[in-house]
Amino acid sequence: MQKETRKNIFVAATYGATLVLGLILGQNYADQQGNKPGNTLVPIGLSDNTYKLQQVVDLISAAYVDSINTDSIQNGAINHIIAHLDPYSSFLLPKESQSQTEILEGTFEGIGMEYFNLNDTLLIVGLITNGPADKAGFKVGDRILRIDNKPLAGVGVSKEEVDKLIRGNRGSEVSFHIKRENIELPVPIKATRDQINVSSLDVAYMIEPTVGFVRIRRFGQRTADEFRSAIIQLKKQGAQNLILDLRDNGGGYFHVAIQLAGEFFSDKRLIVYTEGAHEKRREYFSERTGEFKDGKLVILVNDRTASASEVVAGAIQDWDRGTIIGRRSYGKGIVQEQFDFADGSTINLSIAKYFTPLGRSIQKKYSANWSNMDAKTSLYKGLWALDTLYAHGQAYKTGMGREVYSGGGIVPDILIPRDYNELSLLYQQISKSNYLDQFVYERFTKQLPAYSIENFLQGYNLPYTEYLAFIEFLNKTGGIEVSAQKQRDLHDLIQTDIEALVGRYYFGREAYFKVKNRDDKYIRKAMEAFAPQLIVQK
Repeated sequence: MQKETRKNIFVAATYGATLVLGLILGQNYADQQGNKPGNTLVPIGLSDNTYKLQQVVDLISAAYVDSINTDSIQNGAINHIIAHLDPYSSFLLPKESQSQTEILEGTFEGIGMEYFNLNDTLLIVGLITNGPADKAGFKVGDRILRIDNKPLAGVGVSKEEVDKLIRGNRGSEVSFHIKRENIELPVPIKATRDQINVSSLDVAYMIEPTVGFVRIRRFGQRTADEFRSAIIQLKKQGAQNLILDLRDNGGGYFHVAIQLAGEFFSDKRLIVYTEGAHEKRREYFSERTGEFKDGKLVILVNDRTASASEVVAGAIQDWDRGTIIGRRSYGKGIVQEQFDFADGSTINLSIAKYFTPLGRSIQKKYSANWSNMDAKTSLYKGLWALDTLYAHGQAYKTGMGREVYSGGGIVPDILIPRDYNELSLLYQQISKSNYLDQFVYERFTKQLPAYSIENFLQGYNLPYTEYLAFIEFLNKTGGIEVSAQKQRDLHDLIQTDIEALVGRYYFGREAYFKVKNRDDKYIRKAMEAFAPQLIVQK
């Protein structure tokens, strides 16, 4: 297939994020990965058995004892084939393909409102500035009773049902019956659906007088443009150094990662090259003078930093352009291309491996793991086993003489020790549940604070009595017992989580990350890399 016909080769991680909050606009802020429509599949003659699969489907359709949905048979057969190729190739049904495409495109039709299901009531916890919901007069803290006269409170309506009520064509209207400060508003609030733009940048702000901070959740269609705009604004505010946070960034569009990496170079540089059994070597270069070509750069990574994020980190490391700090990245170095069926379903097919400028492959080794095929309902779950151990592969030397290696993932220049409290099964259970959110929204959403965001960030710390109340809440609501030792071990982590959620509810997404960054060991190490005197001791 000719390269001129291709659209948006992408690289994406295979793991998914747990969704805690749903967006009423029919979208999630989840760190899922997607793609953009590319090629259309057409029949090709491969052998005399090319149409054997279709013959089997036709036979079942014509002669099988029971009525069968042939579409389901075909989809199952395709999934079976694709699932056995490698851990990353995938088959998406039309709704899955559309949803993931919308996430990476960052645009969809909705009203721009984020909610949390609190005790079977939809609590509004976020509004997109100048979105339809914001303009219509909704407020954070409003409780949704009915949508277009469809009752929601206390009737167990699923997120899918809510999305169906909210989704609609741009320009159409939807009405909400709202309870505000325990009083039902006499007149419903009406909002007109519109195109909503959600940035792939979680936050961009000055973390210190000369240090800018940008966190990117995924590489979507507009990420490079959004990043460029953010850098321009940060430089106006005095940014001479930059922390680029790619932790938990599972990937996205391949070409966008190349564009973003180019923002750190003043001349034409090789960013990455790809090669596969049916793909000749193809090199990708930076194309313009970058907006942050001179300042000091630190990139933060962890074991959930994958694919497109690793393209950026690998180029920066190979060219000695910046310092990589954190934990070894995920190790996903295979490029997928999307191929479309006429019904809207798609195949994301691995077509090549990518290599850093020095020639490093960061792909982990993988092999079929048949022992995990334990039930028909999850037949392919865990089919592929990925190496978690890092073994130095071939050694490469950068221009400054530093040794870097292939062997799976990007190994940071400065390693952050593992936090075994954060990795503990108990903390993982707590953080992946919705108990933190439920506790915060039940106890801290009665009224908005009278103080400013600056005062909150500088002076608010969760009282220890509230921490103990959360421990009691876990036991009473979730049946989770926390020993006295674990209470001490997990205090700092849980306190920060609660403070960040409170900040997010009161002041928005930016406040959430500012609170999380206050005592972040990755951030402290980045400050040390810039200038030791910038470190603020905890």
